[in-house]
Amino acid sequence: MLPKAETFIEKFRLESSLRALERVKDELPQEAYLRLKHLAESRLYGKDFSREPLKFRIAVAYSGGSDSSATVKILSWAGFSVVPITAKLPQMGEKTLERIQSQGAVLVEVPGYMEEMRRLMEKRAPICGRCHSMVMSAVERKARELGIKVVASGDMLSVGSGSIYKKDGMIVLNLPAFLALNKAQLLEILGWKEYELKFGCPLWREAVKRAPIMKRFAIQRILRELRAGVLTEEMAKELIMDVLRA
Repeated sequence: MLPKAETFIEKFRLESSLRALERVKDELPQEAYLRLKHLAESRLYGKDFSREPLKFRIAVAYSGGSDSSATVKILSWAGFSVVPITAKLPQMGEKTLERIQSQGAVLVEVPGYMEEMRRLMEKRAPICGRCHSMVMSAVERKARELGIKVVASGDMLSVGSGSIYKKDGMIVLNLPAFLALNKAQLLEILGWKEYELKFGCPLWREAVKRAPIMKRFAIQRILRELRAGVLTEEMAKELIMDVLRA
């Protein structure tokens, strides 16, 4: 399933991920630590490994998009018991929620979410960073309730110690970053041939109508992902055009 790393950057990132894994080794059961190590090594060296099912559970912050869907698929393929957890947000349509629930996701509320978003929108301030932190906090709370130690996300950008780290007695695993996978590789893993790239959610589009300057921050983020190699030039162009049309 996982392509072998070919570029210097991919190999550098994977070696950094393996060093970061060693720093959280004592927080994990031996079987979970070894499985994550073998998963990264399979990317780095093309080595096969046992994918016998483990009882160890990993929660995934699941939105139903490509990054979190690929995270669920890879961890399940690697033998982990995966629990998708989705923050139920007002901007999610009924069809989206139905699709997410059909994947077995646990839905959680995000207390005070719309009040905080409205406060930021009234100030014409960016909402994406605060939205992300509130969603992750809600997912982490639910994971704790379920007795799950590791929370995974679909973040692609972090490197080394930012790809797997301890946080408040838990471990955060940014799986695509940990495995140095880019957007094109995630889509290939999912088998999503016809995937429309769009930036942001309906709430972001509402916010940007009030404060068009937010388009600038969105484009800066896209360019950061392009420089990091997680987007192709064609993908970046498509996303920037979508931002400009918003």
